[in-house]
Amino acid sequence: MIRDFERVKTQALYKRAKQIIPGGTQLFSKRPELFVPEQWPAYYSRASGCSIWDLDGNQYMDMSTMGIGTCVLGYADPEVNRAVIDIVRNGSMSSLNTYLEVKLAEILLKFHPWAEMVRFARTGGEIMTVAIRIARAYSGRDGIAFCGYHGWHDWYLAANLVDNSKLDGHLLSGLLPNGVPKSLKGTIFPFGYNRVDELRNILESQGEKIGTIVMEPLRYQEPRDNFLEEVRRLATKCGCVLIFDEITSGWRHSIGGVHLELGIEPDIAVFAKALGNGFPIAAVIGKANVMDKAQESFISSTYWTEAVGPAAALATVEKMERIDLPRKLEEVGKEVKHIWEFVSSKYGLKVNIEGRFALMHFRFELSSNSSDEGSAVEEERRALNTLFSQEMLRQGFLAGTSFYASYAHYVNRDMILERYENALESTFSILSSAVAKGRVWDFLTGPVAVSSFGRLT
Repeated sequence: MIRDFERVKTQALYKRAKQIIPGGTQLFSKRPELFVPEQWPAYYSRASGCSIWDLDGNQYMDMSTMGIGTCVLGYADPEVNRAVIDIVRNGSMSSLNTYLEVKLAEILLKFHPWAEMVRFARTGGEIMTVAIRIARAYSGRDGIAFCGYHGWHDWYLAANLVDNSKLDGHLLSGLLPNGVPKSLKGTIFPFGYNRVDELRNILESQGEKIGTIVMEPLRYQEPRDNFLEEVRRLATKCGCVLIFDEITSGWRHSIGGVHLELGIEPDIAVFAKALGNGFPIAAVIGKANVMDKAQESFISSTYWTEAVGPAAALATVEKMERIDLPRKLEEVGKEVKHIWEFVSSKYGLKVNIEGRFALMHFRFELSSNSSDEGSAVEEERRALNTLFSQEMLRQGFLAGTSFYASYAHYVNRDMILERYENALESTFSILSSAVAKGRVWDFLTGPVAVSSFGRLT
């Protein structure tokens, strides 16, 4: 139970941050306003396993995103940390290259026999931009058809130059393209997951303009009706480079990436997040004839040559394979899903659960007399999400409507899940009363969470 609910140091520092850091945080997904404004702890002093301590000494169990999907082994994994500390002691940067990048490239190619070449960066957004540059260099065409979320760079946000809502169905809504060159308008076209008809229409209407198809092979939905097979067929037919963005899906569902399990070979696959278990490392792998085009375009950065990232990745991948990580994540996720279903049913709250066990989210299903689902129901759902996180926070849990399983959850699952279920019982009891009384907002002790990107004041 959190006693110091005011969290004086943490909240005061975040107020100051919003005055001197545009947007308050470096990552949109870590904004406290997305969870419980004025209460969610913005900063941590220590993280270990799946526990986090804020600046006021409060300890929380993380049952939310585990570092936005990065720490699949858990925070401060001792084996990964040892590998990184050894590199730091021997010098993580010099005028020469680290040999570890060659070892890591060999490991990645071992898991992906369809691929032949590898390039590295350090973050998801930049490695996706590298992949797009290579694909455009190979195809000689600027146009891109995309499905899913792919980062903050100009090539992706250009979709919203046509209409600010073009990206809304692809994880994050309200993303403004201010500062993106207007000349990129009409270069990127969205299609929905499992909507091969939309992709087909893009390829037919844009003709030779489209040279790249980029998509997440899986997030919350499973492919239906040979969707991925048809995407592969269309890419080959149209001479497009097919890129699978596995920044989120990679390694947690299957070792090497979910596309291996699904049986579809792209031309390029991209990894980041879980690859380094919290240390910055990103990779783009692909077929030699496509990847070799990287030599005909200037793609280069000093800190892509440091050694911490590759060292962390080598230790992370070795451990993930040794412990059969995907099976462990599936086991703990299955138990969490059962708890969600049991507790929500007990208190008469209907939830719709989507995703595989390793990465799931739930959505409160609400009824309303209003025919406008976009207003009354969505506002109540947003308030209910805020109340959920608020009450879980009171009991020492960082919790939202998404759960990213980690090995740290698995190792201590009996204790963690018992505590989590008890906290959910208390929280859902309050939520049930709030919904029954039709006064969800009255149970909140602060503002309602925001649901989309927007300017902070």
